[in-house]
Amino acid sequence: MPQLQSENRRIVLASRPHGKPVDDNFRLEKAPLPQAKHGQLLLRTVWLSLDPYMRGRMSDAPSYAAPVQIDDVMTGGAVSRVVESHSPDFKTGDMVVGSTGWQEYSVADANTVKKLEGAALKQPSLALGVLGMPGFTAFMGLLDIGEPKPGETLVVAAATGPVGSLVGQIGKIKGCRVVGIAGGEEKCRYAVEHFGFDECLDHRAPDLDKRLKDACPDGIDVYFENVGGAVFDAVLPLLNTKARIPVCGLVSQYNATGLNDGPDRLSLLTGTILKKRMRMQGFIIFDDYGHRYPEFAKQMSEWFEDGKVKFREHVVEGLENAPQAFFGLLEGKNFGKLVVRVGQD
Repeated sequence: MPQLQSENRRIVLASRPHGKPVDDNFRLEKAPLPQAKHGQLLLRTVWLSLDPYMRGRMSDAPSYAAPVQIDDVMTGGAVSRVVESHSPDFKTGDMVVGSTGWQEYSVADANTVKKLEGAALKQPSLALGVLGMPGFTAFMGLLDIGEPKPGETLVVAAATGPVGSLVGQIGKIKGCRVVGIAGGEEKCRYAVEHFGFDECLDHRAPDLDKRLKDACPDGIDVYFENVGGAVFDAVLPLLNTKARIPVCGLVSQYNATGLNDGPDRLSLLTGTILKKRMRMQGFIIFDDYGHRYPEFAKQMSEWFEDGKVKFREHVVEGLENAPQAFFGLLEGKNFGKLVVRVGQD
């Protein structure tokens, strides 16, 4: 096990972004090693998760969670190793997952982290992906809100991302025809050849609306929304009566500083919801479904270990490279679940 360091390197929020985040919004700094007290754990970060929701935490606009304060450590989920335990439930050397932020060391209350077990122990970074929050999001959003049925058409954007790739594969397990949308020919080919999608369309190529219509001759019964923007514009006219639309994210809009140019399409959306009796429901995974995590963990672990679902990671080396990797994430430059290897293990 690597030797305990005398200082903690961490990345804090230096300023709030206007539009796209930039280097000056973050600051890499050194601080004294945090001290754990009774009921707490001193943790050394091994893997840090980078996710689109973090962009919202950089702003102080009203949201479902409090913003990161200026000069505070950036929020984020991580897999860590216990280096000092003041709790009878954990011992030195245990691997845990929790929201410990962009830093090499952290202190956490023992009841706020979860000990890794099963497949996640073999490959701990999976606790941030297929066996963690993205997998949980795909599982509950699709099955509880999307309610896919055999023979239906499911469309999912960001098809090779950590959530979208799993939504598509779960849809196939449930007997759906699955059409993905992704950025670039390579990602689209991967969605079909490795994740088993029936088709995948490049949203960067022209005439997305026409190509999507050709790919969905019977319309769309379930659309898993995690992108918004032009992709949803292409999807909306193809939605069938009683279509279901789980909404877990709108990554195309996270850097927006105002409403998009063009006509107001709100009346078109609300009119379509009414006439086609559609269900469009947002959800925040742990707020809404935290009590069902054991159900997800059991089923997804079985699917993964049986080879019924596959997963891809995009690994970045070094905490200091987290900001640039995060900028790329918001522009769709990652290929798979984006994780930062903060420490060797």
